[in-house]
Amino acid sequence: MTTNNKEKIADYLSRFFPVHDLKDEDDIFELGFVSSMFAMQLVSFVEHEFAIEIDNDDLDFDNFRSVKALDEFVARKLSTAVAH
Repeated sequence: MTTNNKEKIADYLSRFFPVHDLKDEDDIFELGFVSSMFAMQLVSFVEHEFAIEIDNDDLDFDNFRSVKALDEFVARKLSTAVAH
């Protein structure tokens, strides 16, 4: 995990959620924080913040479920972008 990316993700999510101590593995869907509109905003944030393209195959809840899941997803996308 990259701490810097994880911090960016946590900072972004903390602007929208009333929980100030969101843990890395807290499930934001299970906590009821994610609407369909926010899910679209989250995808847009990840694409713009990390300069990656999110394909339809990437639109799996598990990739966006928590700070940790998002961080791992971004790391995978960045590593495949570098590999190409």
